[in-house]
Amino acid sequence: MSAEEVAKAFVQHFYTTFDSNVEGLQSLFSPQSMMTFEGNQLGGQEAIMGKLRSVGKVVHQVKSIDVQPSINDSSIIVFVTGSVKIGGDNPLHFCEMFQLVATAPGQYYVHNDVFRLNYGL
Repeated sequence: MSAEEVAKAFVQHFYTTFDSNVEGLQSLFSPQSMMTFEGNQLGGQEAIMGKLRSVGKVVHQVKSIDVQPSINDSSIIVFVTGSVKIGGDNPLHFCEMFQLVATAPGQYYVHNDVFRLNYGL
């Protein structure tokens, strides 16, 4: 699969799973994973999952996906923009960046995740 195909499949899986069963995201993170969520840095699978659980019920609508190869053939940078409804409130714009790192052919984990809401757009 190309980097674009991997990214599109990952984004579809990530947000569909986040919206329907946040616990299903756990296998995408590792003890080495890092997340910055609205400026707060978290390290490791458990801390990241704790943050994602704390967000509550969400519905994402992806608007765009940009992809770049990273430092080597086994990593990909993915940048996502879209909107998210949190707890049924009005949708807010967001952007999120992932660095995916391969653990085996066709298998990736999220090494880095940076999430920001975009206010005033």
